[in-house]
Parts: sequence; structure tokens; C-alpha cells
Amino acid sequence: MDGTKLSENHPSPVRMAGLEARLADSEAEIAAAQALRYRVFYDEMGAIPSASCRALRRDFDDFDAVCDHLLVIDRQSGDFPCGVVGTYRLLRRSTALEHGGFYTANEFDIAYLLAHGGEIMELGRSCVAPAYRDRPTMQLLWRGVAAYVFHHRIELMFGCASFPDPEPMALALPLSYLFHAHLAPPALRPKARPGRYVDMRLLPEAEIDQRRALGALPPLLKGYLRLGGFVGDGAVVDREFNTTDVCVVVKTDLVTDKYYRHFERAAQTPGAS
Repeated sequence: MDGTKLSENHPSPVRMAGLEARLADSEAEIAAAQALRYRVFYDEMGAIPSASCRALRRDFDDFDAVCDHLLVIDRQSGDFPCGVVGTYRLLRRSTALEHGGFYTANEFDIAYLLAHGGEIMELGRSCVAPAYRDRPTMQLLWRGVAAYVFHHRIELMFGCASFPDPEPMALALPLSYLFHAHLAPPALRPKARPGRYVDMRLLPEAEIDQRRALGALPPLLKGYLRLGGFVGDGAVVDREFNTTDVCVVVKTDLVTDKYYRHFERAAQTPGAS
């Protein structure tokens, strides 16, 4: 873990229902997040680990060393790694440009996002332990993201969102729905890279049952859409992780508005955080 980035500029922790969301502040905590990622991505979802990841039973890559790592921690679950029950990897432009760019750029052309004038942030490697995949944990994870966005004045966030299926034709309904209903405006539209591009227009718009399509979306992707998120043009099949990925773009106006409202309520409620 030598060289791993430890966060120096922390937003305050966010707490709810016995859980805490905050940035990792030690290499042991980052290793715990990587161990959780391994259990979810490789043991549960069937991703193909490298020899080094398999040996350590941790999911890691070069980006871990420069990202901030948001954790959801259940202190009653025991010491690390058991106490880390959710994680998100966060990478701001100001850091990425010093270290070779963004992970998402491996799959999508994000030139339009890079042209945006304000601070932008990549979200990635999100996962939650099976026993904690409920509304309170996801709300806390999003509140942790909102605190980070607010703290660093981030205007735009983006990243790969994954379907746990590497066969796009099996995802014809949700992919077609995303293209027809949630395509990013041209000025903010990523596009899958040539050679990896999978056309999302697999069904005509008239044949799409929106209720069924929404039901087929992963919870995290639905969360992005509830925040007014868009998707880029084209999907990408990731054989290593056994997924089909789309690129999501979210302007942070709604995120920070919700964060403001939370703290307005907290100021009127003793003990709220």
C-alpha cells in the first residue's frame, strides 16, 4: 500500500442509524474497502481477478493511490475489515490531471466533460455488503457523496454505472430506455470509445415499457437518474468485471440542494448529523 493517497482535506463525517460515512484516513481502512470490493465484485459477481488481486483478496489498481475513498462503517460489526460495509471511490479533476487522468476514459471519450470549466469528479468502484443493501445505507452513502461535493465545490460528477450482465441483448429494454429517455445533452455527452461501442438503441422507442425498464435498472443507476442524471452514447462490455457499462453524468445542483436542506433541518434538530 505504499504511496496510497490518504485524504488530507476531509468533509465532516455523516452519521445515521448507527452507521457512519466518512473518508478513509489510514491504509488499513483503504485495504478494508478493497477487501469489500473483492468480495462483491469477484466472489459475488464473478469478475476475473488478476493474480495479485487474488493473492491478497483485494480489488485494487493504480487509481486507488490517488483517489479518496468514501466508507460506510458499522462500528458494531467489529474491527476492520468487517466494519466497512460500503464504499465509493472519488477522484477530482485537480488530482486526476496530475496522475494520468480518469478511469472512465478507458471506456468512454469524456472530452466534453473535461471541457467543463468548474471542478468535476469521477465516481467509481461503488459497492455495499449484501446485508446492508437497504435504503438507510444507500441514503448514507449518497449523503457522504453530497458532503464531499459540497466541501469541494464540485459542479459535475460522472462515472461508469454497471449492469451485472455482459450480454447487451439481454439488456435491450433498459439500455434502449436510457438512450431514448435519459441521453445527455450534446455539450455533456460522453461516447463509448471506438472498438468498444455498443449501440444502446436495441428497441424502438414505441416498444419500450417504461415501468418494466425502470424495474430492470440497477439501484445505483436509478439513484443517479433521480438526481437528474444523464447517460452517454453507447455502452461498453467489461469482460473483466462481467458487466455492461454506461457512462453517467450528474450536474450537482440537486445534490447540493438536498445537502443544504439536510443541514437546515439538522440545525433545528438537536443531535442530528
